[in-house]
Amino acid sequence: MAENETLECITEHERILQEIESTDTACVGPTLRSIYDDQPNAHKRFMEKLDARIRNHDREIEKMCNFHHQGFVDAITELLKVRADAEKLMGQVTDTNRRLQEAGREVTAQTEEVIRCRIQQRNMATTVEKLQLCIPVLEMYSKLKEQLESKRYYAALKTMEQLEKVYIPRVSQYRFCQIMAENLPRLREEIKEISMSDLKDFLESIRKHSDKVGETAMRQAQQHRTFNSAVAKQACMGHYTKPVYSLNGRTHTHNGLMMDDDTGDEEEGDEEVLTAQDLVDFSPVYRCLHIYTVLGDRETFENYYRKQRKKQARLVLQPQANMHETVEGYRRYFNQIVGFFVVEDHILHATQGLVTRAFTDELWNMALSKIIAVLRTHSSYCDDPDLVLELKNLIVIFADTLQGYGFPVNRLFDLLFEVRDQYNETLLKKWALVFREIFELDNYSPIPVETEEEYKLVVSRFPFHDAEIEKQDFPKKLPMSQSVPQIYTQVKEFIYASLKFSESLHRSSTEIDDMLRKSTNLLLTRTLSSCLQNLIKKPHIGLTELVQIIINTTHLEQACRYLEEFITNITNVLPETVHTTRLYGLSTFKDARHAAEGEIYTKLNQKIDEFIQLADYEWGMAESDGRASGYLMDLINFLRSTFQVFTHLPNNNNDHASMSGKVAQTACMSACKHLSTSLMQMLLDTELKQISMGAIQQFNLDVIQCELFASSEPVPGFQGDTLQLAFIDLRQLLDLFMVWDWSTYLADYGQPTSKYLRVNPATALALLEKVYRGMKDTSKKNNIFSQFRKNDRDKQKLIETVVKQLRSLVNGMSS
Repeated sequence: MAENETLECITEHERILQEIESTDTACVGPTLRSIYDDQPNAHKRFMEKLDARIRNHDREIEKMCNFHHQGFVDAITELLKVRADAEKLMGQVTDTNRRLQEAGREVTAQTEEVIRCRIQQRNMATTVEKLQLCIPVLEMYSKLKEQLESKRYYAALKTMEQLEKVYIPRVSQYRFCQIMAENLPRLREEIKEISMSDLKDFLESIRKHSDKVGETAMRQAQQHRTFNSAVAKQACMGHYTKPVYSLNGRTHTHNGLMMDDDTGDEEEGDEEVLTAQDLVDFSPVYRCLHIYTVLGDRETFENYYRKQRKKQARLVLQPQANMHETVEGYRRYFNQIVGFFVVEDHILHATQGLVTRAFTDELWNMALSKIIAVLRTHSSYCDDPDLVLELKNLIVIFADTLQGYGFPVNRLFDLLFEVRDQYNETLLKKWALVFREIFELDNYSPIPVETEEEYKLVVSRFPFHDAEIEKQDFPKKLPMSQSVPQIYTQVKEFIYASLKFSESLHRSSTEIDDMLRKSTNLLLTRTLSSCLQNLIKKPHIGLTELVQIIINTTHLEQACRYLEEFITNITNVLPETVHTTRLYGLSTFKDARHAAEGEIYTKLNQKIDEFIQLADYEWGMAESDGRASGYLMDLINFLRSTFQVFTHLPNNNNDHASMSGKVAQTACMSACKHLSTSLMQMLLDTELKQISMGAIQQFNLDVIQCELFASSEPVPGFQGDTLQLAFIDLRQLLDLFMVWDWSTYLADYGQPTSKYLRVNPATALALLEKVYRGMKDTSKKNNIFSQFRKNDRDKQKLIETVVKQLRSLVNGMSS
């Protein structure tokens, strides 16, 4: 077994040695490690085996060296021989090299020059080639700079687009092209800012030009309307030449009125009509729109433009505080609004989508509401009818102008009806002053006419026809005063003034006729009626003036039918037409007459009261003076002269005669009744405590004068003793006391045939008590010891008895 182990160990050592000899030294580690991993003492035995192997190799090397030693010696000997020849050859080569270097130095220099030239040529060719690629880019960039300097921004944007898409990509490797490419967005932003700045300048400028644009458009609309009116008149006369119009260079559009000179009339074609495009440079808008469109930001521009124009619209629609004071204020206001919408209409047609019809309609609806509110407010401040009329004309021209541009204006014409009411109110106020001035300047006496010319002049101003007066010789008098033809003329002037407002309102003749009649009715029933009522109430208007006013109102009432004919002739609408308003101003004159008559009665009674206040009776007088009181005679003389005024009025006209007679009779009866009542109140005055029989007699004389006045027929037309009956109460009362017929009064009291039927027991009792107290006072004065004479005592007893009976009658009446 020991021998077997030895053989195995030897075999393993051989294997390891073979591996060491054949294996790379880097991989020897594992092989050597296996030596130590074997059996004990394996390392020693391996080292022994390794030493034996080394010795074996050394013997083989020695054998090899011995075998080749002679050849090696021979080679060394040959090498030493070659060494000398090599040194000699080295010298020759060195010399040849030196001579070759010297000979090729010039060739080398020329060759280097040729090479350098060739390189330069190649570089130049390359440079030219590259420059040919760069020059178009530089030219386009230079062109871009020129376009920017000349403010041709839209062209500049096109150039930028070509640079980016065509030219710069060809030479994008160069740094200057990169700088250009980086600079183009900044230039675009600059163009946007500049164009937006130009747009802002345009928007600011358009505010200044809107007034001029609107003025031009409204003037052209007015000329168009005037021309159409003239053409219509020519058509009615059979001479008509149809003009051809174009607006802003576009036939049947709405941007300024122009006459087309295709008709061959050189004179008409010579006049140039300015349009919005002539007055305003719209290029900033177009330029900015194109720029933002090219830059893909059109929506931003549209929103900005519309927002700014809305703001400007609100500013334009804001009126000045004192706009209502002058027509120029309204004109500037309308001019600015028209200018604003003319510009918007031009933008609507000249651009595609910058503004839309919906946008302009929205602006117009907003503006229309504001305009109507402003006009409604400011027109209410106007108190000058001429200013209101000019405002109406401006509104009509304003509406016609904007209607020509396609904006609905029906609400403006509806507003004109409100303005018409305001106009009528101002007319009524103006004519109220006119009427008052006429009434103040009137002398309230019949109009004297000296000649036929004067008569025709009056008749031409007022429709007066009277056959009796026409037959009279000159000079003669017309029954009415000077104010009548003046009032009639002013009413016609009012109708003309009212008609002026109805012109150009696009209303039918029937509507115009209706408006004229309604406004005339207002003039008569409100303004003229108020002036007449105030005139009648004025303190300086006397009875004569009141009578003349009654006559005047009668003539004015009769003239109303001529006013109806006057309106019919103006409007050509017959009164029989359905829904035609009639003049109902007749009631005005009837009411004025009634008021004047009432004022006559009132003033007459007031004058009677003034005379009554002058009465100074001595109520304790023993005997009367034997003649009537002075105040009463003055009063009767006043009444006589007053009623003569009625009789001296022109009475050749039956209407006047009946009218003046009726008024005179009523006035006379009223005066007599009032006088009788006043005298009765004087007797029954509670402050009057006692009356003597002498005072009764004096009072009776005054009443007799009143009865004589009544019986003298101060006013013709009374039947029998109608006027005397006004004093019947006084007469029976005084007769009762004068005759002292108490037995008859008491016996016949309550009988229809009683002589003292009109004497009231209370009245008789009150007066009797005053007489009784007077008698007692007289007796005391005559007899200091208060002893009555027998007659006085009998009379006292009788009075006491009558007083008791009268009191019983009064108590019976009260129960």
